[in-house]
Amino acid sequence: MVQLITNVPQYENDIAEEIRLFWGAVEIRAEAEQPEAVMTVTLDERQGVASGTLGSAAACFDVLPDGGDPLERKRQQKRAVKRVAYALLQQACPSDMPWGSLTGIRPTKLLRDLAGRYGDAEAVRQFTEVFSVSPEKLRLAATINAVQRPILESAGPRDLDVYVGIPYCRTRCLYCSFGAEIAKGASVEAYLIPLFDDISRGGRIVREGGWRHRATYLGGGTPTVLSADQLDRLLSHLETVYGGFGAECTVEAGRPDTITEEKLTVLKAHGVGRISINPQTMNDETLRRIGRAHTAREIVETFALARKIGFRSINMDLIAGLPGEDEDDFARTLSAIEALRPDNLTVHTLAIKRSSRLKEQIDRYPLPSRESVTRMIDMGFDCARRIGLWPYYMYRQKYQNGNLENVGYAGRDTICMYNIDMMEETTSILAHGANAMTKRIFDAERRVERIAAPKDVPTYAAKLEKLDGQKRGLFLL
Repeated sequence: MVQLITNVPQYENDIAEEIRLFWGAVEIRAEAEQPEAVMTVTLDERQGVASGTLGSAAACFDVLPDGGDPLERKRQQKRAVKRVAYALLQQACPSDMPWGSLTGIRPTKLLRDLAGRYGDAEAVRQFTEVFSVSPEKLRLAATINAVQRPILESAGPRDLDVYVGIPYCRTRCLYCSFGAEIAKGASVEAYLIPLFDDISRGGRIVREGGWRHRATYLGGGTPTVLSADQLDRLLSHLETVYGGFGAECTVEAGRPDTITEEKLTVLKAHGVGRISINPQTMNDETLRRIGRAHTAREIVETFALARKIGFRSINMDLIAGLPGEDEDDFARTLSAIEALRPDNLTVHTLAIKRSSRLKEQIDRYPLPSRESVTRMIDMGFDCARRIGLWPYYMYRQKYQNGNLENVGYAGRDTICMYNIDMMEETTSILAHGANAMTKRIFDAERRVERIAAPKDVPTYAAKLEKLDGQKRGLFLL
């Protein structure tokens, strides 16, 4: 247990994230009788200084100027107290984190924002000196920003992407915390009724607000739990309501045990250009362990079927650090992926999510070390390079092994516009479905407003009218 004493309780969670970088899921309290460690973090607003102690360790840093902007003042104060906490932890248990003190989801967005405000040189200085980001991760973020630049510049102020969520899966994976239901025929069909209504309401918002539809993404869950007929009806409704899919349409087909020739033919007939076939691993023993209802052979067969039907932009997801896997296991997976030569590859780092079965039963599952997972991530980068793919988007999650990241790789002509728009929060997202997140981006104010749909399908259906009112208020300003 760690006792955290601070005069800025509004930043307690941010300081706690730094503590957990080094000490994992340790209990953190403001008051404790016999704590294993006591950290103090103090902010002196008059002097513009943040300081702290942890045992014999001490740290003190200036708060950077805010230019009189209240939001910027909050940002700089938060960064200063996090920097203090990180410096204290480094002294107490020397260990350099690859992303330094950064705990946010979007390091590329931060680097781009800093460059826009202060110039490239100052952005680099802050990443290395203020946030203690390693040279390797700084290069990764800078490379991705360069790749993304033309995509981001192509977006207009009245552009938006359309997201459709299918919150159903065939089985629940060991590591998953997403609120997806196990697919059953009647419940899935019933879900389409409010979903179609939601989409129709969205189309009216786009027309009334003079928005331009930029890209479409069907995610989940697993969208291909829908039957071929249901997929056909859903895609037809989207085309009718929105007048098409925008510049691209992606369907996260996902698991091979939900993909059939009939379903792929429907997707192709509607002009879907991008699909995912996501193995996570190509080791059958691991697939069984994590709760996937398919084999590595089925992945290969489904991939071949998609190629036969004519898909030329196929993504495959992998996870580094799965329970029971070592570097040799991951190497075998990469070898199988390299033989298939997908057009996109996303390499995730396993995250121990709080509401997952893995978190609940963590003592039952051996996990590879931080150093081993770091090597796996490097192996994924090398594999992507060999098949002609380069990093184009990235995001991070809490509780990832080794404080690492998830990276999407693509060829020059297979970059997913939606992934960039969504992850970098540069284009508004009009989202449909249970547990779907709508976002309105206010670039001039560096502000994002969100509307989260209820996770529970019946609650989502019951609150559709309220959701529509919230979306209209957000997009018809």
